[in-house]
Amino acid sequence: MTMAPFSDEPENSRATFQRLRELRDRLGAGAAQLAELSMGMSGDFEVAIEEGATMIRVGTSLFEALPQHT
Repeated sequence: MTMAPFSDEPENSRATFQRLRELRDRLGAGAAQLAELSMGMSGDFEVAIEEGATMIRVGTSLFEALPQHT
């Protein structure tokens, strides 16, 4: 699992996601099979998916869409 450094530009997360995918691929070449790749949040999940994410976290997008109670 990884979270890229915060940025207003999702594309800035790509290098972080690429590095984690490459690490998973190197580790998975041995006996261990690492099926899941958890990376990406509401602001950059599209880039994470493009880089191979199998799990993303989109809590902010979900909770911002809920009606606010006062």
